[in-house]
Amino acid sequence: MQGSAPARPDLPRPRLRHARAVGAAAAVGALLLPLMSSGPAATAGPAASTTALQRAFDRAAEEYGVPGSVLLGVSYLQSRWDGHGGAASVTGGYGPMHLTDARTALAEAPHHSHGAEDARGDSARPARTVTDAALPDPARLPARLRTLERAAGLTGIPAGELRESVAANVRGGAALLADAQRRLGLPLSEDPGDWYGAVARFSGADDTATATVYADDVFDVIRSGEARTTDDGQRMVLAADPGAAPDRTQAAALGLRTADASRTQCPPTVACEWIPAPYEEFGEGDYGNHDKGDRPRSQSVEYIVVHDTEATWDTTLQLVQNPEYVSWQYSLRSSDGHIAQHVPLKDVAWHAGNWYVNSKSVGLEHEGFLVAPDAWYTEAMYRTSARLVRYLAHRFDIPLDRQHIIGHDNVPGTTTATIRGMHTDPGPYWDWAHYFRLLGRPLTPSAGPDSAVVTVRPAYDAHKPLYTGCVRAGEACAPHGSGAVRLHTGPGEDTPLVKDVGLRPDGADSTNGVNDTGARASTGQQYAVAERRGDWTAVWYLGQKAWFHNPRTQPTAVPSRGTLVTPREGLDRVPVYGRAYPEASAYPAGVPVQAVSPLPYTLGAGQRYVAGDRTPGEYLYAPTFDTSVHRVVRGQEEYVQIQFGHRVAFVKAADVREVRR
Repeated sequence: MQGSAPARPDLPRPRLRHARAVGAAAAVGALLLPLMSSGPAATAGPAASTTALQRAFDRAAEEYGVPGSVLLGVSYLQSRWDGHGGAASVTGGYGPMHLTDARTALAEAPHHSHGAEDARGDSARPARTVTDAALPDPARLPARLRTLERAAGLTGIPAGELRESVAANVRGGAALLADAQRRLGLPLSEDPGDWYGAVARFSGADDTATATVYADDVFDVIRSGEARTTDDGQRMVLAADPGAAPDRTQAAALGLRTADASRTQCPPTVACEWIPAPYEEFGEGDYGNHDKGDRPRSQSVEYIVVHDTEATWDTTLQLVQNPEYVSWQYSLRSSDGHIAQHVPLKDVAWHAGNWYVNSKSVGLEHEGFLVAPDAWYTEAMYRTSARLVRYLAHRFDIPLDRQHIIGHDNVPGTTTATIRGMHTDPGPYWDWAHYFRLLGRPLTPSAGPDSAVVTVRPAYDAHKPLYTGCVRAGEACAPHGSGAVRLHTGPGEDTPLVKDVGLRPDGADSTNGVNDTGARASTGQQYAVAERRGDWTAVWYLGQKAWFHNPRTQPTAVPSRGTLVTPREGLDRVPVYGRAYPEASAYPAGVPVQAVSPLPYTLGAGQRYVAGDRTPGEYLYAPTFDTSVHRVVRGQEEYVQIQFGHRVAFVKAADVREVRR
């Protein structure tokens, strides 16, 4: 769970609005196009049945009379054909067909804490700290979370085998599709287009819009084709069938509800429902669970923050509808990509733990658990999330890069005292590289091999660093693909990890803990190169050199371009901030001055960091339910956002100079 002063020639320039508009226009142009393939495009031709998994799909399709492309397309949208070693997804789905058995998954899953961060992140009001979420009652699970039980009845295969055997799981999925087709009174046709209704039913969605968006995505995959190597090393191919023409009229026979989308702000390519977060006054002057605003007229929106819920879907909706809890703009369901909007985009939700970021961002909560590496996110959710982010980026003119599309774990603490409590979701198992491919902004090289900047981009599926603490403290997590790279004090795996004095003021070492961000760089983040030695690259990170293994044959980062800043001449060290607040003289009478409090880090002479936006200091004063006293305070002091460690940070523009693009 900003005005502007004239730019100095030696500092990063403010972003040009027309340049942003060009990128945004490209993004909106892609809104109505199918999402990019995550793997090499598959071409029409003979089916590739060279792996055991591909043969299992062939056999199941033949046994149950389901077109092979339909079975493969549904599985791709659920799991991208991965088996996840028999582990359950966040919604209790097992295997490549995502057969749900939430009762078993809940019984086996560890309980996860949401942390102690003040989600509002503003000292002008009492802290609003989230509490641990309650688990759902297994006896009241909806049908969409119990499809494995139905597959067992249709096939006669024991539930345990459907969970653990990939081949059995595929058979179970085929049986469910065939059963849905028969229940619709339709023949087991060889034409994929005749299976639109059955595919929509397979989604488990209870509303027509979500079911049809899901089915449309499956048929996009069928038409374009897909090919990839699964998590257990099996090559899978779905040959493209450009002529697949689904009968979309079948959706009317499903008898599903019509979700209330009357107040939603979503692209037409997703299914969105309005489930409002309450704006209510209670207690003695207290209120919740968000603030009224007038964005973007009152303040520009500069960030989209990706979270995971640390709770199931039903619990997430219960929490956001509690006026004494916190809030976010959108929730996304893992099983089918359904989206619920809770807070209008003009208003300020309480989600990121940093009031400056909250007032200038949109928060997206994805159903998932950070410390459960195999509580995986479905392709359906990745796709609808990417469409929503593209829509928001166009609406607010937000660049599609990792300075602006950030995780909750990239949001800085506001002051030294808040650093240790900041949340760490969505964590090292969120696939940023795949996400940016779906956004239409793949992370590709943009410079030569000796570039001054690198973009972190390990091969997610093959990159499996050791993490600990997923189940018990100190215990190794199950090996799993990761988009995060670990950072050392020297060019070797046997050297200590770099330290984070904000997380550990006593100087203790960083660890391999899954929630420890002290020595971690994440996919898409950009850093200035400090040194290269053989297969190792050093970057500037939290005021020190940080080394990571980056062989040219299997790179974990790609050469890139970017604007770099360093302390201006005459300054040995520059303070670093977690928020860009105005100078004291900018505050009008009646608005308490907010401290411009440096973090316990400094940017040293000779060090360089990749710069993002340049912005004047800004503070939203909104401590009361009565909005008449709310004010946006803007100053003359300008800040430059930088990628400083795992999280972003800010430096005063007057303290730094541009050294290279």
